[in-house]
Amino acid sequence: MVRTRFAPSPTGDLHLGGAWTALASWALARREGGAFVVRVEDLDPPRVVRGSAERIESDLRWLGLDWDEGPDTPRAKAPYAPYAQSARGAIYEAALAKLATRGLTYPCDCSRAEIARAASAPHPGEETVYPGTCRDRDPARVMKRDPAIRLRVPEGAHERVEDGALGVIEQDVSRECGDFVLRRGDGVFAYQLAVVVDDLAMRITDVVRGADLASSTPRQVLLARLLFGEPPRYVHLSLVVASDGSRLAKRTGGASVRALREAGINARTIVGKLAGGLGLTPDDAPRSSGEALEAFRARAIAWPRVPWRVPEEWASIV
Repeated sequence: MVRTRFAPSPTGDLHLGGAWTALASWALARREGGAFVVRVEDLDPPRVVRGSAERIESDLRWLGLDWDEGPDTPRAKAPYAPYAQSARGAIYEAALAKLATRGLTYPCDCSRAEIARAASAPHPGEETVYPGTCRDRDPARVMKRDPAIRLRVPEGAHERVEDGALGVIEQDVSRECGDFVLRRGDGVFAYQLAVVVDDLAMRITDVVRGADLASSTPRQVLLARLLFGEPPRYVHLSLVVASDGSRLAKRTGGASVRALREAGINARTIVGKLAGGLGLTPDDAPRSSGEALEAFRARAIAWPRVPWRVPEEWASIV
């Protein structure tokens, strides 16, 4: 059975880009007769905004998107609870221990400045690759600071992913990514570990998310395999941008469903615009989520590859 998920970070209101991916993920699950899961990615306490998760859930319901499992689902109907990452620490710790017993982790007390000095300067837009400074050091040595835990990426590790929207995503993980962090020095589990463990534990078969996360996919697939799991299929959707083509920042309060809602834009109009942009429907006329789904059932899946621009009439709002 197809199982998809929407995993927002509760750092503000539901962003238009979040609504874009949520609608696509929900529609795919419903079209295939599967399950749609909502999971809250609240790993980093200082970034969490109180009440944000509840507001996001409220806006999803207002748009007509329901879910089969999520933070508010009764335990009897929530086989993979809890659905908030802040409550799943023991599960991540167990996964980390499983990797450690096979010699696939090591402590690293390098600072960001030390890593930047030791690593080769990346090209613009590329991330700094950890140079492996602590890889072969004695783990029992006296640490300069609380260490992070890194994955010992196997030499020559290479992953090739067939993405449902972007085509082939390929990466030499050992060379282009390097040994990445699984748990930070302050004890917070890294997104890369948590998202992989959660998708495996919750039996997610298809991940629909933004193209800005595509570069993380090869390392997540590798990690899933190292945990003896079958990674999900991936669809990385084109991003939502402002009407002038500029980046639509999540931190901009107006770039949210709530801002449109409070400005008097109704849910049918928003769903219709998003569904048309996603190719779920033949046009962007106002529709309910159910009407968009019925149109999607009759169409071939062809996910968009170019950024979707917010309509001009919303420019003053977002």
